[in-house]
Amino acid sequence: MTYSALKLLTEGLKGHKTWPQAWRDPAPKSHYDVVIIGGGGHGLATAYYLAKVHGVRNIAVVERGWIGGGNTGRNTTIVRSNYRLPPMQALMEFSLKLWEGMSLDLNFNVMFSPRGALFLGHSDSDMLQLAQRGDAMEAAGITAELMSLAEVKKLCPLLDTSTLARFPIQGGLIQRRGGTARHDAVAWGYARAADALGVDILQNCEVTGIVRQGGRVVGVETSKGRIGADRVGICVAGNSGRVAALADLRLPIESHLLQAFVSEPVKPMLDTVVMSQSLHCYISQSDKGEIVLGGNPDQYPTYSQRGSPHRIEEAATEAMALIPALSRLRMLRSWAGTTDMSFDGAPILDATSVEGLYLNGGWCYGGFKATPGSGYLYAHLLAKGVNHAVAAPFRLDRFETGHTIDEAGAGPMPQNR
Repeated sequence: MTYSALKLLTEGLKGHKTWPQAWRDPAPKSHYDVVIIGGGGHGLATAYYLAKVHGVRNIAVVERGWIGGGNTGRNTTIVRSNYRLPPMQALMEFSLKLWEGMSLDLNFNVMFSPRGALFLGHSDSDMLQLAQRGDAMEAAGITAELMSLAEVKKLCPLLDTSTLARFPIQGGLIQRRGGTARHDAVAWGYARAADALGVDILQNCEVTGIVRQGGRVVGVETSKGRIGADRVGICVAGNSGRVAALADLRLPIESHLLQAFVSEPVKPMLDTVVMSQSLHCYISQSDKGEIVLGGNPDQYPTYSQRGSPHRIEEAATEAMALIPALSRLRMLRSWAGTTDMSFDGAPILDATSVEGLYLNGGWCYGGFKATPGSGYLYAHLLAKGVNHAVAAPFRLDRFETGHTIDEAGAGPMPQNR
């Protein structure tokens, strides 16, 4: 349906009471071919690609809250594929290519903005590591540019590039295809597109048990009753451990908080994403003009979504040291997402030891940027029972066999892992 400006204003004044639903609110069926636990970006993307690519239409996405109310709406919206190790490069580049066509594919503007993702180097060691990462990216066919101090200063004039800076800048590495996207728009776009293909999205429906017969999953117990299923996919971000425990599985994962916050909105002042190789601080400006900041996780296991104030202070201090003009801004709000921290910093996409039960988790800090790729690859696994070649390295048993994927330097890692 096409809306004029007057129609949009009229609907807004009415409180959107006559606005058509973007997706249905169906009652649960007694049985589905696939039940996906978790209605975040990854779960919705999985359902969409299952229906679109593999023709599986009898699907339920079971979400204990509301669409967009979990980690999908609690992140800093950064999208990039500038990783160092081949498995992570292949995964994130696969995802980035889907980002580039997502709005057209979903017929919904997810506001993907390839404004560039810049890593700053503050020392000779930083610059060497950035050069190595850039070389690894180029070898994989992913374009990267090593930048001099003068080039960084031209790109981001507000950075403190003086020799007296608290964290002197020597240069940087930029992936110009990286950038940001609107997190809630991603959830809404996938929800609407999946619903149009017949997927049932069951909100406010909490999974309380996983039903097994003879060692095989046959359904889930929910707050709305038992739902039968041939296959069940866990896709619940920071709650993977708790949901897997319903099937008596213990995962190589800890749940940690990752905080972020935004300033009051201001006129455009930063047109790229700025990250630091050493500080683990990242800064961008949203489409509404807010300065978005994030940093290290709180580094203790928890399922709460309430972070510690010292992390906010740490991120703000580092950000203001990099861009002194930020000191004039007031903080508008902060939030924390519960992230799955795998023991090697890489995700898990695999079948579990329980027949018919599959796992998508352990995304650490890379969950949002991997949304479309994760959904596409997980859909392949759920449809065919075997992993796509891109997802093959992310097996659950790699922690037993020693085939871990330690992407050191890709982001801040927990100090106690």
